[in-house]
Amino acid sequence: MINQLMKRVDNLPAFPATVVKVLELLSRDDYSMAEVAKVISFDQSITVNILKISNSAYFSFGRPIKTVRDALAYLGKETLIRAVQTAGVSKFYKTSVKGYVASATDLWEHSVAVALMSQILSKKIYGVENSVLYTAALLHDVGKIIMGEYVHESIEKINLLVNLKHCSFLEAEEVVIGVNHAELGGKITRHWNLPPEICDAISFHHHPDLLEKNSVDMQWIVYLADQLCMMMGIGNGIDGLAYRGVSEVLKKFNLRDKDLEVNMMDLLTDLQSARSVLDII
Repeated sequence: MINQLMKRVDNLPAFPATVVKVLELLSRDDYSMAEVAKVISFDQSITVNILKISNSAYFSFGRPIKTVRDALAYLGKETLIRAVQTAGVSKFYKTSVKGYVASATDLWEHSVAVALMSQILSKKIYGVENSVLYTAALLHDVGKIIMGEYVHESIEKINLLVNLKHCSFLEAEEVVIGVNHAELGGKITRHWNLPPEICDAISFHHHPDLLEKNSVDMQWIVYLADQLCMMMGIGNGIDGLAYRGVSEVLKKFNLRDKDLEVNMMDLLTDLQSARSVLDII
């Protein structure tokens, strides 16, 4: 199974070149808005999704966004980065993931919710949002896109281990398939040559304590955002809450249960505002 999975990773389409180029341009202090707009306009699907996303209440500021140039002018650099990332990544969620969820839309909803929650948590903990963290959170379950059919074929064995051995769904995946979806997601993003901190956050989003590079807390926030969204039942799959608790991460960031309740309410508001984001696949 592992050999088959790795072959599928190798055959995955490249990470959208438009997204990579736009992020490269926006990383420069002297970037040209005209050049960024030109790069985006060459990709029709991303252009369409950018306009849909930009007009969602979550990303916009009440102004109608009719062109990519409008998006550049009104959204601001950091917001535009998140919109471009979301538009580009969405194409990978159009495939079947029947082993985990009823439809690809469920996985996309969960992924967007975790990305939004990561920003809520980042603002609570650090006082600022983080576009790199947003990418990691948006892609945290990308391994499920490939592993879905293998989990579907082996679900009885996996559930038997979860129920009889009281292990997590992730541990059961490792035993039955030979790799878990988080680890596979890390391999996929490395295949795309994404930054190491994103790959690590994805690989360890269920076991952030196992990542030795503790100078970066990104994997802890993705982990907490994921757990909170599962607790809220957003895009929940067959793996449900068959994972670990959140007490350790609460202590790490000095968070209280009351803080999490507020964060969950904020997410529900954000999801309502982000309806156009959820509808792009």
